[in-house]
Amino acid sequence: MYADLNIKSVQEEVSAEEWQLRVELAACYRLVALHGWDDLIFTHISARVPGPEHHFLINPYGMQFEEITASSLVKIDCEGEIVANAGPFSFNKAGFVIHSAIHMARDDAQCVIHLHTPDGVAVSAQKDGLLGISQHALLLQPHMAYHHYEGVAFDTAERSRLVEHLGDKRLFMLRNHGTLAVGRTCAEAFMGIFFLEKACSVQVRALTGEINWPDNAAKNTTWQQGQDMFDRSVPDLAWSALMRKLDRIDPSFKQ
Repeated sequence: MYADLNIKSVQEEVSAEEWQLRVELAACYRLVALHGWDDLIFTHISARVPGPEHHFLINPYGMQFEEITASSLVKIDCEGEIVANAGPFSFNKAGFVIHSAIHMARDDAQCVIHLHTPDGVAVSAQKDGLLGISQHALLLQPHMAYHHYEGVAFDTAERSRLVEHLGDKRLFMLRNHGTLAVGRTCAEAFMGIFFLEKACSVQVRALTGEINWPDNAAKNTTWQQGQDMFDRSVPDLAWSALMRKLDRIDPSFKQ
């Protein structure tokens, strides 16, 4: 599939650990496309390659998410230099600035998903951000951080401010820009972005009418319940089901 793009398989050229990561990251791209969260060829999902080199994988700039395969992913370093690339495309500098900042600062940031969905951008542009008006939102609020808009992220000087504002949180609202999730695995990051996008969609719809606000006791209970929502057993269970779904629809992401 996609032979016209002249992308050769790299499975025999990388470690088994890197190949598995490539397959899972390619799956993330396909799932984002499947949910209708992609933005033409823009936005990014990245994953840190196992090893001491601080390399990470990111999408080739020019392919749609539904086309991404394990071999098509571009390996770059934290200085923005290409380490390995099997295809004809480079990568987007704005994606490098945001993702490299987080990968360098957070050892637990093995996977970073950043989206520009209409509902995610809409909530990022609202003064109060993610409101505690749904179960999804209340579960996520303890994990949320915010970063003010500075323009398209081409300036590497913004990396320090991104890291400062993210802190130790797993979910990030980039004001007037979009959503972002950090995970120790692709499964964990995808679970985070799934819940965040769901909460944003609910909020956009709910604000068309009068809000029924949960009382403080319910809020506090749900906040406490949300502390454990990223326990690995839950994301891994959902991820296995999603991988089976992709295999049924189109397993070419594994190429």
